[in-house]
Amino acid sequence: MEILSKQLQGRAKQLGISNAEAARRVGLDERRYAHYASGRREPDLATLVRIAAALGTTPNWLLGINAAPNEDPQVSALLDRFANAASGMTLQDLELCVIQAEAVVAADRNKRSKNGS
Repeated sequence: MEILSKQLQGRAKQLGISNAEAARRVGLDERRYAHYASGRREPDLATLVRIAAALGTTPNWLLGINAAPNEDPQVSALLDRFANAASGMTLQDLELCVIQAEAVVAADRNKRSKNGS
């Protein structure tokens, strides 16, 4: 599974951890996890769920499945990245990010209304 492999590698990079650390977090032998991260093997469903939980993401994200298939792929990828980053934040940091996002949306609306769009 090339997608799973890329997602596992990308998520480890986002978290700043090695395959060995990812394997430890999941509770798997390093070699077994390395097979998944390299695309040589596929985990069973229970293992996939454990990997996703340990890496703070979802099985769907690891498999490259978007929740909204009609959505722009770039938007979907950015939302996935944001959700993954947010899963590692404190409640205070997450609240700050939401406030910032709301401010960006409000500023954009304000700019559009001034331009007559």
